[in-house]
Amino acid sequence: MNHMTTHKADPAYETSLADYRAAHVPLFNKQPIKLGLFAINANGSVFQTQVPSSFEVTWEHSAKIARIADEIGLDVLVPITRWLGFGGATDHHNVTFETISYAAGLAALTKNIMIFSTLHASVIHPIVAAKAIATIDHISNGRGGLNIVMGWYEKEMEMMGIKLRDHTKRYDYGAEWMSVIDRLWQEPDPFNFSGEFFNLANCQSFPKPVQPRPVVINAGGSPTGADFSARFADFNFTNFVTEDQARAYCSKIRDIAKTKYQRDIGMMTMTVVVCRETEAEAKADYQAIIDQGDWDAANNYIEALSINPGAHSEHLRKEFVRKFAAGAGNHALVGTPEQVAEGFQSIHAAGIDGVFMGMTDYVEELPFFAEHVLPIMRQRGLRI
Repeated sequence: MNHMTTHKADPAYETSLADYRAAHVPLFNKQPIKLGLFAINANGSVFQTQVPSSFEVTWEHSAKIARIADEIGLDVLVPITRWLGFGGATDHHNVTFETISYAAGLAALTKNIMIFSTLHASVIHPIVAAKAIATIDHISNGRGGLNIVMGWYEKEMEMMGIKLRDHTKRYDYGAEWMSVIDRLWQEPDPFNFSGEFFNLANCQSFPKPVQPRPVVINAGGSPTGADFSARFADFNFTNFVTEDQARAYCSKIRDIAKTKYQRDIGMMTMTVVVCRETEAEAKADYQAIIDQGDWDAANNYIEALSINPGAHSEHLRKEFVRKFAAGAGNHALVGTPEQVAEGFQSIHAAGIDGVFMGMTDYVEELPFFAEHVLPIMRQRGLRI
C-alpha cells in the first residue's frame, strides 16, 4: 500500500526517501538555512507599490533573475499561481505567467536551483498535475517541485465557473488530490480510486519522476491546513511575525507530523529584504515602498483574503495596509548587510529552515546580496 494513502507513513520508505534527498535534492542539502525567491512570475511580485523598479513580467527578465539566483547558489524558485489580479493603479497580479510551463522553461535554463510549480488543486486535475510535475522533474534532472494551494480568491474561482468550497472541504478535496498524485508518482501498476470527490479508473502516469517523490510545499496555517501540511507536505510555508510566534508554530506542526503521521516536515517563510550599504539608505528605500504603495490593490487583496485589519482603529487599519503593500504583510529585514544577516540568524533560531526573499528589483539587488550578505551568513554558519 502506498504510504501517502494512509495516516501512517512507512518508516523504511521515509528513511530511503530521506537518504536520496540528502544526496540529490537541493532543498535537502546541507545549507543550514535555505534561500529562494517567490512570485517572480507576477507583476509586483510580493509588493503592492509603485516604487520605480526594473522588475517586469517578461520571459527575458524572468530568465535573467533565475540565472542570477542559480549562479549565486540560491536553492529554490516558487512562482505564484494567479488567474485574476487585484486592480489598483498597478493592477497587482493581473499579469502572471502560468506556473507549469513557466517552471518547465526555467528548469531548462538552470543547473542547480529547484523549480516549483504552484497549482490550484481545484483547477488542475491530479492526473494532469502528476504528469506535469514529473515532466518538469525530468527536464530539470530531479529539481522539480509542487506547491499545492487550495484556492481562496473567490472572484478567481468564479471566473472559471468553480464554486469555492468551504474551508474544511477544500482540504478534504486536496487530500484526495494528493493521494491520487502520490500513487501516480510511485505505483508501477494501474489502479482505481474511489473517494468523495474523485472516482477514477485505470489510473497511471509514465514516466515516473526522477525523484522518488518530488518535494511538496503547502501554506496551510489553520488547524485543518496545518494537519494537511503535516500529512502531505515536505515544507510548510508560514508567515513570520515574531520569533516566539514562529517557534511555537514550527514546534506545533512538526509535532503533528511526527506524532500523527510519523514523518518530518520542514518550515519556510517569506521575508522582504531591503539591504543597502547604510541603515539610513535601507530605511529610506523601505519607506519609499510604503509611501508609494498601491492602497487600492492592497485593500482589494486584504478584502479577498477576508482579513479584518482592525475595525477598532482607522490608524491601525492604515498601518496594516501599509505593511501589506510593502510585502503582503510579511516580515521585513531592512538594514546593512550585517543587520540583514543577523535577521536571518534570528529567523533560523526560531525554527525556520528556509526563506523566500522578496525584493523590489531582483536583478539589481541579488548581486549586492550575494557579494555583501552571503559572506556574512557563511561566517555566522547560516550558509556553507
